[in-house]
Amino acid sequence: MENKVSGSLVCVGLGITLGAHITPAAMNQIVEADIVFVAASNGIVEKWVESLNANCVSLQKYYSETKPRKITYLEMQNVLLENVRNGKRVCGAFYGHPCVFAQAPRKAVQQAKKEGFEAYIEPGISAEACLYADLAIDPGQKGLVQYETSQFMGYKRNLDTAAYLILWQIGLAGDIASNSFNTDTRKLQMLVDKLFRSYPLDHEVIIYEARVLPTDRVRVDRVRLSKLPNAELSMISTLVVPPATRLIDITDKPMSNRLNKE
Repeated sequence: MENKVSGSLVCVGLGITLGAHITPAAMNQIVEADIVFVAASNGIVEKWVESLNANCVSLQKYYSETKPRKITYLEMQNVLLENVRNGKRVCGAFYGHPCVFAQAPRKAVQQAKKEGFEAYIEPGISAEACLYADLAIDPGQKGLVQYETSQFMGYKRNLDTAAYLILWQIGLAGDIASNSFNTDTRKLQMLVDKLFRSYPLDHEVIIYEARVLPTDRVRVDRVRLSKLPNAELSMISTLVVPPATRLIDITDKPMSNRLNKE
């Protein structure tokens, strides 16, 4: 019987803080792979991955300020699949969690499965998990709603001012088409105007950035909502809007009685 060579793909999460947030399973996949493709904006992180597997290729070269990010993600997806089809054991190593704001690994794994290859995802600690820890937030206490910032701006989304509101990628606010790498005061003011429908302008919000390197400091800047357009933001900035109102008790007495009996 003829031996049939078949490639495989696993996309792993590197976690947020270098070396501290990667699981043993994900690290093993990097070490054992025939080739590793790494996507981490910090060069030190990429060098660390290269120390685990010398056959390591950076995916950062596909980014360009003159090219829409959607095209970049497609190019990343294609290079992963090309190597799988060539019979290699491929590992894609991505900052944070491979399914959180990372289109290429998710779609590459889906396509590889459709083509009959072994493919799956190993999670990593995400910015969301770091946020809970750094801000001491329990989402089960008051509830939490989270959106990508530009999507929140461009579409009708529900708000619950008694819960935390998390807006991811605040540094790209207003970039519906995924064409830019930053935002500006005009777009941030548009976001403030939308939030002002539900929150007072003097409401305190938090600009949060997790620690990427062990030597970094967690960013927790508290500002008034009205001051947000002039805040200094980066690609990893997240906006946390604490509750502005209290939870309202159930007014349906029969339902309340049933809950109490249970």
